[in-house]
Amino acid sequence: MVWEQRWHPLRREWVVVSSHRNERPWQGERVGDQLRALPQYVPDCYLCPGNVRSSGRRNDRYSGIFVFDNDHPCVGPDAPTQLAAPPGIYRNAPAAGYARVVCFTPRHDVTLAQLPAAALLGLLEVLQQQYRELGSRDDVRHVLVFENKGEVVGVSNPHPHCQIYATNFVFKTIELEAEAQAVYLAEHGRPLLQDILVAEEADGRRLLVRRDQALSFIPYFARYPYETFVAPRATRPSLAHLSASELVDFAAVLRETLIRFDNLWRLSFPYVMVLHQAPTDGSPSPGFHFHVQIHPPLRKPGLLKYLAGPEIGGGNFLNDAAPEETAAELQAVAGVHYTQGG
Repeated sequence: MVWEQRWHPLRREWVVVSSHRNERPWQGERVGDQLRALPQYVPDCYLCPGNVRSSGRRNDRYSGIFVFDNDHPCVGPDAPTQLAAPPGIYRNAPAAGYARVVCFTPRHDVTLAQLPAAALLGLLEVLQQQYRELGSRDDVRHVLVFENKGEVVGVSNPHPHCQIYATNFVFKTIELEAEAQAVYLAEHGRPLLQDILVAEEADGRRLLVRRDQALSFIPYFARYPYETFVAPRATRPSLAHLSASELVDFAAVLRETLIRFDNLWRLSFPYVMVLHQAPTDGSPSPGFHFHVQIHPPLRKPGLLKYLAGPEIGGGNFLNDAAPEETAAELQAVAGVHYTQGG
């Protein structure tokens, strides 16, 4: 049995690892395995090429990557600048910005893990362009790029896509990470993520995929059983700062990592994937090291890692699986997608 606290240096909080709890009896709800086949095109899908969206706008008949402004944005450039003052000690402010949707492919029936290598590389190049364009605007302080994949994380449309929120504020997790990395650099003279990469490579047990200029791993301090980081080896503040050769290696590592997820239980693995990029508010963000964090919600086939008392009420994550054990599972599967003979 394992009862251990592990320090999460980016969030500056403790994670409790209790791997024996993954074998406890379960009589709760099980989630579906998402094995049903999808068609290449769905006439009423609001993301398929040429279709009409809920706003009445029609999609381009795109053949590659398609980017458009979200019809139902959570922030907008026309947010009111004058708001009624709330009572007492409360405060408010406009939630301004830009929300966009990025369709990876015209095909409705594939996922990011199933895209050809060249297509995934092209997608990352588009996301580089989006970060540069949106981040250069005076009213944008941060560009958050994320993909929600799978019904169990609340995705209502399986058409492969991600979203971009370019906001007049910095999301809290990025703010915490920027502060932690700046403090670490000032105290140690080295970027925090660099030392994490050194520690993970020295240990080796949690590494998943490696290339000359990028790697992926389940971190020592993982909060979810299969939580995974994908990072360039060099400290770059954003995806847009990667060189062409760095981007090639990064894309290859990301792609194989996602393939290994699907191959683990031979299903389309759900997750929330977020690009952790430096704020664009003009602050220096010293030591900020761009990386991707992937948070899969499953701890076993059909069983969710629920956020309950410790996480929601107590504020600290409890991981039911030792990162070394889940990494070994992913290391053992093929790097070629199971639908392609892997």
